[in-house]
Amino acid sequence: MKIALLTHSVNPRGGVVHTLELGEALRKAGHEVTVMAPATLGQDFFRVTSCKVELIRIENRLDTDLEDMVERRINAYVLHLTNFLRVESFDIFHTHDGIGGNALIELKRLGLINHFVRTVHHLDDFLQPKLKLWQEASVLKAEKVLCVSNLWREKIARQFSIQAHLVNNGVDPERFRKVDLDLLEAIKKHLRIDLDGPMVLAMGGIEKRKNTLLLLEAFNIYRLQYPMAKLVIAGGATLLDHSEYVKEFNQRLTELGLNGEYLKSVIVTGPVDDSFVPGLYQLATVVAVVSVKEGFGLVTLESLCSGTPIAVSQIKPFTEYLTSEDCYWIDPKDAKSIASGLTLATQQFDSQRVNRSAKLLAQAYSWKRSAATHVALYRQILVKENIVCL
Repeated sequence: MKIALLTHSVNPRGGVVHTLELGEALRKAGHEVTVMAPATLGQDFFRVTSCKVELIRIENRLDTDLEDMVERRINAYVLHLTNFLRVESFDIFHTHDGIGGNALIELKRLGLINHFVRTVHHLDDFLQPKLKLWQEASVLKAEKVLCVSNLWREKIARQFSIQAHLVNNGVDPERFRKVDLDLLEAIKKHLRIDLDGPMVLAMGGIEKRKNTLLLLEAFNIYRLQYPMAKLVIAGGATLLDHSEYVKEFNQRLTELGLNGEYLKSVIVTGPVDDSFVPGLYQLATVVAVVSVKEGFGLVTLESLCSGTPIAVSQIKPFTEYLTSEDCYWIDPKDAKSIASGLTLATQQFDSQRVNRSAKLLAQAYSWKRSAATHVALYRQILVKENIVCL
């Protein structure tokens, strides 16, 4: 099959990681995959891929209006693919977000494509009418809707009366298991991480749905027992505007006195090089996954495969695939509960337990298995359209 996978950006977000990993797995299974994303001049995917890449060029400008930014990306996709499809053709068009979805809706209206598949990782609570309409249209007008958790399958069923298909996320255990001592030292030097005590790691930057502000309160409690502890908040490349929440976070950080010149207990790295990610997990004493909303939470699998315990919100989708054997459950609405989970993970660390969980989860959540599920669903569409494809 010739498969086009569309995603919303080249940044290291969960949906983009999923798109690239799925593309690699589909390619290994013998299919021809082209991965597409909007990018400014000079931008490329945060990670090298063996798939074909088609970048949709957009202007490099600071967007103050989210609706305008989304519309520009949709239009750029439509214009680019209208020309591209004159010389290329695909059996399957599969988008992982509403931006690509709405571009494909227009291409279908123009008669340039017959169908598209939409994966819902999670849906945002947009207040702007146009954003809500775009998001809903990308789900309602898809030939098939896929979800990476039962939580979102249930939500799609309630909101749209659509029976979405479950497809699994995955993890590459070898990537996170391999230890490079020189790289670990380089990471500490580059990010100025001085580890005189335990390190709590949070991935994904400072966002409301990541619950970063309450994690900060919990870390302040955790420091009562571990005064030299560090909280490292890594990542955060996003198209959405989280500036007000970041402002609130920084204000509280100052009030707690955790950002002093000589005692910097909280380190916010911003986006990090992809090669640093496994090392960050390995340097951590515990990884905090305290989100109040997630599509799946790839961080959990990656952390365990890196040999690091996790303190995780006891909510769906995490409760769908993790048990108390795999993690330390916390209440994401309670700073004391988060602090307790961090403390237990620090005090009760058992490498055999972590490795056992990592092995079982890596077997259950492999990209090879995910690719096979996708191929079966793609073939259903092609059979329906009387297209024979081996």
